[in-house]
Amino acid sequence: MNYLITLVGLVLILEALPYVAFPEAMQNWLKQLTEINPAILRILGLLAMGTGLLLCYITQRTDWIQ
Repeated sequence: MNYLITLVGLVLILEALPYVAFPEAMQNWLKQLTEINPAILRILGLLAMGTGLLLCYITQRTDWIQ
């Protein structure tokens, strides 16, 4: 459980960095994001999720990354 909480904390830190470092650029980017077709956003989200699942699988089940 400690590992999971630490991981969530690290994700929050990484997600917050662009907002702290470049708040104006993030506002502009978020405005542009609202103009993108929701179907494209869904596909991009699924690709990101699939990539994350693949990375988790590779690091937990194989000896590929040491």
